[in-house]
Amino acid sequence: MKNHSVFCVSDHTGVTVEAVAKSVLAQFPELEFSLIALPFIDSLEKAQVAAARIAATPGALVFSTLTDPALRAALRDSRASVFDVFDLIAPAVEHALGQAATPSGGRTHGMANNYELRIDAVNFSLALDDGLQPQRLDQADLILVGVSRVGKTPSALYLALQYGLRVANYPLTPDDLEQESLPAVLLANLPRLRALTLAPERLAAIRQARYPDSRYASLQQCRDELAAAERLFARHALPVLDTTRMSVEEIAARLRNPPTALFR
Repeated sequence: MKNHSVFCVSDHTGVTVEAVAKSVLAQFPELEFSLIALPFIDSLEKAQVAAARIAATPGALVFSTLTDPALRAALRDSRASVFDVFDLIAPAVEHALGQAATPSGGRTHGMANNYELRIDAVNFSLALDDGLQPQRLDQADLILVGVSRVGKTPSALYLALQYGLRVANYPLTPDDLEQESLPAVLLANLPRLRALTLAPERLAAIRQARYPDSRYASLQQCRDELAAAERLFARHALPVLDTTRMSVEEIAARLRNPPTALFR
């Protein structure tokens, strides 16, 4: 099967253009793609070098979020198929708003929560990782709860770094799962709780990679823990998110919004 080279060109970090490219290319599951990131293309010289590299790659596809028209023109000299996000979308937005856009590279990231806020949130999430400092749970925007290895820590850190949310996570231990109620420290913060779960087979595979052939990683142990956790979640009517087939980005996108039918 032919592998298509896909260049993601940006005048900043390239996070946005890569996300767009991946979303579009995912609609062609029968094809194979190799993504090549070209971030910080912020001068004519860099754009010309990028265009030459692209031109030397037969059949290349190019996704671009370059904001400078001169750099976009240089990129089109590659004669490749260029899909420019701003060329495709900005004119329609200008028409709807009745105002011309003012190009500026990297402005997407400037719109996000400021650096200090996000770093503070990351520090908070690290300090309250894995049930640490439970006396500070009332300072959290969200508290992720679930059995070990359902994705609480990466989700908490992603929410902190990307959105500046102060997210704690609290693991339910075997002792917790034997009780008829959640720990008191969690009950005191019920509105902030979001429960995570996943398929037993997936949990067993994750645990097996870390602790091979242990009781902790056995499929039966995973089934028992998840079932006990589900009973506690139901008893307290917690919103539950099944993360089995979700990336951390999708988990975070759902968690940062109010619970909906996307939860159960």
